[in-house]
Amino acid sequence: MNNALPDLVAHFRYRHGFFRREDVHARLYELDSFGCVMKTDKPFEPGDTVTLDLVMKMPLDDIRAEGISGLVTEKRKHCSNFFYSIDFIQLDENASSPLTEKMRRIREVLYKKQTLRSRRAGGPSLLSRQTA
Repeated sequence: MNNALPDLVAHFRYRHGFFRREDVHARLYELDSFGCVMKTDKPFEPGDTVTLDLVMKMPLDDIRAEGISGLVTEKRKHCSNFFYSIDFIQLDENASSPLTEKMRRIREVLYKKQTLRSRRAGGPSLLSRQTA
């Protein structure tokens, strides 16, 4: 969980008081079909519910999965921020809803980006071994 996932951000609204709300953009560090790990400085407690909009940055058109409800299950402090484990609520992987399809597409693109980055990280050494 050292590096944030490439080009993937969670957006949510944080309530400061009765009338004041703030739009927050947080980096994600893990994502699967059951939930995610998010890092932010906003305080949540295990058992809190948060509604996320996941946005995968793309060159032409971003992929947006909006209105994902999640339950905060774990909180870990890291410097002045917190890592939160969030389990998705009512996100059925077998259903063919537009939200499920967008989440599936985000995970596919994320896997491809991570694969390309890992190839680039080991690139010169692999090339020199193949030519020798």
